[in-house]
Amino acid sequence: MCECFRPQRAVIFHPKTVNNPFPSSSVKLSDFDYELPQEYIAQEPAEPRDSSRLMVVWPDRTEHRVFRDIAEYVRPGDVFVINNTKVFPARLKGRKSTGGKIDVLLLRRLESGLWEALLGGKRLKEGEITVGEKPAEIVEHLSEGKYIIRIDESVMNSGEMPIPPYIHRIPDDPERYNTVFAENTGSVAAPTAGLHFTPELMGTLKKKGVRFAEITLHVGIGTFMPVRTDNVEEHRMEREYYTITQEAADLINGSERLFVVGTTATRAIESAPHDSGKLLPSEGWAEIFIYPGYSFKNRITGLITNFHLPKSTLLMLVSAFAGRDRILAAYREAVEERYRFYSFGDAMLLWNPEVTE
Repeated sequence: MCECFRPQRAVIFHPKTVNNPFPSSSVKLSDFDYELPQEYIAQEPAEPRDSSRLMVVWPDRTEHRVFRDIAEYVRPGDVFVINNTKVFPARLKGRKSTGGKIDVLLLRRLESGLWEALLGGKRLKEGEITVGEKPAEIVEHLSEGKYIIRIDESVMNSGEMPIPPYIHRIPDDPERYNTVFAENTGSVAAPTAGLHFTPELMGTLKKKGVRFAEITLHVGIGTFMPVRTDNVEEHRMEREYYTITQEAADLINGSERLFVVGTTATRAIESAPHDSGKLLPSEGWAEIFIYPGYSFKNRITGLITNFHLPKSTLLMLVSAFAGRDRILAAYREAVEERYRFYSFGDAMLLWNPEVTE
């Protein structure tokens, strides 16, 4: 079993827990809705990866490019923050002792053989079950659909990649749902903004003087969970484990311009403690909820991201960064221009309207 599945520990150098870090009573879920034809939801990734489209969103205009063109927007000294987490085959099949089927989605390893998991099945009770044809056990019921289970970890060899529910078939190459820089196993969903990078594109960027700060945030089930309250500030984020090394912190703090690849990397560096405006190396739980009104701790020049689901926390985060009206206008333009949406879809480069270059 990969060392990356070590038991997740107490927070180290974790800042005071801030879930909703600013008071608000005016941010509503309905403020983040938009219309999207179903046929615009990408069912397979672009091939090659960097041939996906790229919408470049400036404060006063948009440009329509191909993702590999992102190399035209960089200069020496730029730092890209990338999330090197790796998705593992977390989806398994199980059965109750009565023979009824159970869908199993492993979420996080608590200790050897003991996992927090989502179980889909009727009238589940604590006790013996079968997972992947091996004896297993429901140890504890945590909340709706969520349990602690004990499994024989060898069953993970027969698991499937946990592709999002709006994608109707697993790609021929399941590793296509991982980035080319995926290294640390532990996610149940990909940091999808990173899916557009190829080794060749990363080589081109490095030749232009770009450096890559690798951080890790293991993406959890919260990326799929809907917001169920109309008052956005009442929503509670699912916590996700992150690690930021000294090397990554030094690169981020020393950057001339900082580009963050994806909402997961953004949540990691915003969750980490800072001192005198500098990011500190740390590991702990990212549970911060970023929505409009939030004041970013890092001076981010650009955010690279995909097009996100209506009413999602991811859409709220990019709206906090670039402005809700600006984002929704860009989404309307993306629909008009027939961009591909969601995990296997196209990308955006959002320039920070508050950073003058």
